[in-house]
Amino acid sequence: MTGADYLLPFRTKLRSMRTESFGADPAGARMERIRRSPHFVDGVFQNPVGARTRPSGSTVEFAKIYFHREQRARRTPTGTVPVHATTLADLAAPPATGLRLTWMGHSSVLAEIDGRRILFDPVWGERCSPFPFAGPKRLHPTPLSLAALGPVDVVVISHDHYDHLDLPTIRALAGTDTVFAVPLGVGAHLERWGVPTSRMHELDWNETATVAGISLTATPARHFCGRGLRNQQHTLWASWVVTGPEHRIYHSGDTGYFPGFRDIGAEHGPFDATMIQIGAYSEYWPDIHMTPAEGMRAHLDLQGGRPHGVLLPIHWGTFNLAPHPWAEPGEWTKDAGEEAGQAVAFPRPGEPFEPAGKLPAEAWWRAVSQPIAHPWRRPRGAESVAESSRGDMDLAGER
Repeated sequence: MTGADYLLPFRTKLRSMRTESFGADPAGARMERIRRSPHFVDGVFQNPVGARTRPSGSTVEFAKIYFHREQRARRTPTGTVPVHATTLADLAAPPATGLRLTWMGHSSVLAEIDGRRILFDPVWGERCSPFPFAGPKRLHPTPLSLAALGPVDVVVISHDHYDHLDLPTIRALAGTDTVFAVPLGVGAHLERWGVPTSRMHELDWNETATVAGISLTATPARHFCGRGLRNQQHTLWASWVVTGPEHRIYHSGDTGYFPGFRDIGAEHGPFDATMIQIGAYSEYWPDIHMTPAEGMRAHLDLQGGRPHGVLLPIHWGTFNLAPHPWAEPGEWTKDAGEEAGQAVAFPRPGEPFEPAGKLPAEAWWRAVSQPIAHPWRRPRGAESVAESSRGDMDLAGER
């Protein structure tokens, strides 16, 4: 280090030390557009409903739970997760009904809709972390390689957290002809990683882009952003509505429950299928992730308050990100679906299915899970999830 280095502003020094995985901060015309957003207030993006974005409660108590040996064992599968080895044959023929979904694990989903292929939140990396040697590691392999996936029309990103925006995956996709649809500000990361702005649609909430006859609308979510310790809240987070000539689907990204699901459903629904975050919840961060009961409530809100379409649970099973048992999100969602009379698909990672066809329904996780206590179950005769979705009851409080 030379003497001149000491004259550099401290912020510049910090930025120079950041690895490429951290991405880039919005600047220039992109930052000017961010400042004009009605959702950017007092120098940061704001949630549609107030949310605590940092863990509440005692850090010491949380650490005791999270790092307790027995608790840690419950957060991982007891054996090999039964991944469906997706093949070219699985995806070669177009879906008979015009809509097919393939959950690749966590929040990554390939949606084949009305002749187009949309890839949500693709994460093919081994860790959701800025470092290759530390951070949450995959609990199962990817069902197939990116190269074997075939051409993709649009890659949709919900927000810039590491378990949704993965540098090696974006780098690989940057070398293809695919178009990217991302929330406002996220384009700065992609541009640094080699995606030209000509192949980006960077949207604020309630803005729509059309690609190859498919409409993609960024809709509100209740979450936050950031890829470093210094979180400026200068990149937006979003859920997504994708509409084709014959079908419409919804991907929640990461979100806490909020009344806006009803508004999204009223404007864009009902949906043939929703992909809803039901994992990585905790009482330490109740505002930014949903429990399975809240996820079911969100789905019903999106469908006008009644069971309709198919719910595909996402954001679970692939990474260990919260204190709850590994298989609890699947088990709880299965109960919530039965209670509400709502169709839920439970594919193995990589198993394609058509929402209008036979749904994968086997509780495959039970073969590789420790026993689950089912603390959410209520006495017989209690109000159903479907009924409570029309009221103000906080289903998370039932845990």
